[in-house]
Amino acid sequence: MTNDERTHDRRRLRQFLDGEARAAGIGRRRLLGLLAAAGAAAAVGGPLAPRAVAAAGIVKPLPEEHFAIRGTNAETRFAALRGTGYHTPNELFFVRNHTTTPRLDADSWRLRVWGSGLAGGEVEFDLAALRALPAVEHSAFVECAGNGRSFYASQQGETVSGTAWTLGAIGVARWRGARLRDVLRLAGVTRHAVDVQPRGLDAEVFGSDGASMGHVRRPLPVAKALDDVLLAYEMNGEPLPPDHGHPVRVLVPSWVGISSVKWVGDIEVSAEPLYSPWNTDLYRLFGPAHPPEGSAPLTRQTLKSAFELPWEAPLAAGREQLLTGRSWSGAGGVRAVEVSTDGGTRWRPARLHDTPRRDGWTRWSLDWTPTAPGRVELLARATDVTGATQPERAVFNQQGYLFDAVVRHPVTVT
Repeated sequence: MTNDERTHDRRRLRQFLDGEARAAGIGRRRLLGLLAAAGAAAAVGGPLAPRAVAAAGIVKPLPEEHFAIRGTNAETRFAALRGTGYHTPNELFFVRNHTTTPRLDADSWRLRVWGSGLAGGEVEFDLAALRALPAVEHSAFVECAGNGRSFYASQQGETVSGTAWTLGAIGVARWRGARLRDVLRLAGVTRHAVDVQPRGLDAEVFGSDGASMGHVRRPLPVAKALDDVLLAYEMNGEPLPPDHGHPVRVLVPSWVGISSVKWVGDIEVSAEPLYSPWNTDLYRLFGPAHPPEGSAPLTRQTLKSAFELPWEAPLAAGREQLLTGRSWSGAGGVRAVEVSTDGGTRWRPARLHDTPRRDGWTRWSLDWTPTAPGRVELLARATDVTGATQPERAVFNQQGYLFDAVVRHPVTVT
């Protein structure tokens, strides 16, 4: 995390603790109640249990062997990534929708940039203007802040609200687009700018009582917006698919996925701090280990590991198995992975197949020959370049964000 990010977090946390930041039109208690109800519905069934119902409002095919449907979302089954290479194929990339996927026309799409942080009036860009700017290609993961949420309940016995993701709400793609800083400079960003808030063109989000939260939007500190953020129009060498932001999305490397707004249509550049439900009531940490009014808005992702293996997979005793998986961290590349095949008593180093990559993941493997029939829990724990290692237990928060504990993955030896 850069010094500018730390300064922004400290300032914004003081504002939250002083009661200065509240989302207009919707209170935290009501939002948490809505999320609790949604979470209870999403939690039905075991981890990645097959579901027959299709996700509402998603365009691409969602074969059951590749996805678990979670309301308006589709979680990638991690076993489907085995052998796919470093980048997640577009057809296997998870989908996180707040409403439904809009079908937008690239030719008529426009990006409006406006606000008190600009020297002049609003500026408009079409896709041709965006493509005329210097193009940047960057491999980076996008991961939902709630990835791993279901394990608060299944491993730690703690009730949390929200979609019951296991570990498949992540994907790594090769993104191509224009630097947000180039767009902001053309628009006349000034030294007085504080926040930059992209807004999506998907439908408004409504609570169960009919109250509108508006369009999905979440501010970035100007220092981050001028650093490594992209306005991406390609994904793995193809135009963005509809479910992943066509024609243009924001990419905020290593930050929680809500920051990478899909279907971006306007960007407000403000000389004053900006707030929305997605950085006041949502995507902050509430609970006994956090300040009474909640943490600062979430930024960087945490450290995780996942096996490319079905949950409760049957494995033959006496036959060598090649265990494979992936580990990642928002703080930097993963430099070591250890695997336990006996529930955590003994650990062995896994073979790494990638050098540590900022904003990406590390693939790994380990040979294992199970000996006795029965149920076994496999564990993988990663260490990133900062020296952080996955803990045995994640710190609780009410909305189940940023789960980082070692996941106990059951298999059955036959």
